[in-house]
Amino acid sequence: MEFVLYEVKDAVGVITINREKALNALNSQVLDELNATLDAVDLDAVRCLILTGAGEKSFVAGADIGEMSTLTKAEGEAFGKKGNDVFLKLEKFPIPVIAAVNGFALGGGCEISMSCDIRICSDNAMFGQPEVGLGITPGFGGTQRLARLVGAGMAKQLIYTARNIKAAEAYRIGLVNQVVSAELNEAGEVVKSAKDALMDAAFKMAAGIAVQAPIAVRNCKKAINEGLQVSIDEGVAIEEKLFGDCFETEDQKAGMGNFLKKKDDPTKVKVVTFVNK
Repeated sequence: MEFVLYEVKDAVGVITINREKALNALNSQVLDELNATLDAVDLDAVRCLILTGAGEKSFVAGADIGEMSTLTKAEGEAFGKKGNDVFLKLEKFPIPVIAAVNGFALGGGCEISMSCDIRICSDNAMFGQPEVGLGITPGFGGTQRLARLVGAGMAKQLIYTARNIKAAEAYRIGLVNQVVSAELNEAGEVVKSAKDALMDAAFKMAAGIAVQAPIAVRNCKKAINEGLQVSIDEGVAIEEKLFGDCFETEDQKAGMGNFLKKKDDPTKVKVVTFVNK
């Protein structure tokens, strides 16, 4: 891989878009490498993913305008499909994905962050869908996911005006879950950069997810994602099925057994290690 790095720490996988000189902009090669990286994740060993961008300045500054500038209508549609196919795979990925957003998350960068389950950003993050200023629409799901996350009115305002927003406003409107700042000492000197603090917060959250029963976590993600696309009646039917699928698993027996031991005798409580079975 030239532009995508992947590493595993404990049960957490970290995907880094590593095209720092281009502010991690998405071109066809990056999209292909992201697709291949997702295919290579060992779902037996990894229970949560973190997606981030290399460097301090940018998460993903957008799709590569140099590549897009000469596309025909047919080529533009095909490029949109390539991005959407990867982002849908990310959105539907069996395990949770946390976007750790540092710096610019514009256009395709905002869109890929919205394909993740949870977004944590540094206080220097900047979000936006600036496409109409370039004569195009958002092409990687921005018109769909932004409206679902922040409401149709706010999404239309941001998309129609091409206005970028800072981390605090992104948090206020519900686009991000958490904003992280650099850590300072009493003299006001930086002892931990915003990017390092961001990754620490992302790892902390990912670790908290990774110790939970993995079958249950996966089923929760599936229930939420699929339920959002249907009526409440259909949604609770999806939930019922996925709820039932958790029973008779080793994880369910271990989790409930430990709870009952705690109820009967707190001294018998132990940390449950879930086995994904």
